[in-house]
Amino acid sequence: MPSQLIDKFNRKITYVRMSVIDRCDFRCVYCMDEKMTFLPRAQILTLEELEWLGRAFVELGVTKIRITGGEPLVRKNILHLFQVLGELEGLKELVLTTNGSQLVKMAQPLKEAGVKRVNISLDSLKPDRFQKMTRTGKLNIVLRGIEAALKAGFKRVKINAVILKNRNHDEVTDLVQFACDYGIDITFIEEMPLGMIGEHDRAEAFYSSAQIRQDLEESFTLLPSAETTAGPARYYRVINTDTRIGFISPHSHNFCDTCNRVRVTTEGRLLLCLGQEHSVDLRRVIRANPGDIMALKQAIIKAMAIKPKGHDFELDEQPQILRYMNATGG
Repeated sequence: MPSQLIDKFNRKITYVRMSVIDRCDFRCVYCMDEKMTFLPRAQILTLEELEWLGRAFVELGVTKIRITGGEPLVRKNILHLFQVLGELEGLKELVLTTNGSQLVKMAQPLKEAGVKRVNISLDSLKPDRFQKMTRTGKLNIVLRGIEAALKAGFKRVKINAVILKNRNHDEVTDLVQFACDYGIDITFIEEMPLGMIGEHDRAEAFYSSAQIRQDLEESFTLLPSAETTAGPARYYRVINTDTRIGFISPHSHNFCDTCNRVRVTTEGRLLLCLGQEHSVDLRRVIRANPGDIMALKQAIIKAMAIKPKGHDFELDEQPQILRYMNATGG
């Protein structure tokens, strides 16, 4: 089914990221403030509303849905949502971004529910450093989660690493070697300036994709690849391995021209751009028109008119976007 979601720059929207919860069992320094206030339950979309949204998007030609959070797997009865979405006719890829903490028990049920690929956050291979960056996370639990995901047999397992200067930038080679050893992919992500955090200065902590690639080329031979996962990453192949390295570079290489995605935040705002506040309140549409999927689809189609050309992240200024990454969807 061709996408019915085309913005005023003639970009076809085929990919939606749905944040199902703002809560998380980690407190990563680039994602949340240490003392977070989470949304009241009434402001969060119910699982039934999320099902409704997923169905509307797929009927409009979306072929890929990513479930994010917070940590999506800490939401009660979340497996049911995956099962329902996994049965939608026309959906080619149901994928998940997770911190890995729940995968030991949930990897196999998720695979059976129809999840094709899993992205797992892993910013350090040093237990003490991992705990400092996540504030509450345990490295051994995440490593066991990665092994459980591999055992479950997903089409692809990938690790995501946010690299901060003088925090974990010295581990990029070790992280790629880890990915090569396990035969999985890895994506390095430049920090997104979302929400006010007092933990570090974002400009001082910035470590660009180009710097990472330069570091890696001392140990690996990287071949540019035209492969894509329908997201913003640019990929390279590590020669003589099955591993691909992706770079998501919102600062150093703006990827807005080919943007094919939108996000639904935890409270049901259709966010047309990660780095702008253009949005539509889909929760209000759903709750004002119970059972009326046409009203929801019309609201989504109409929203395409306000999708901006791109973001304007500035490292040296205070964040203009005050929502945090956990509510936006990682």
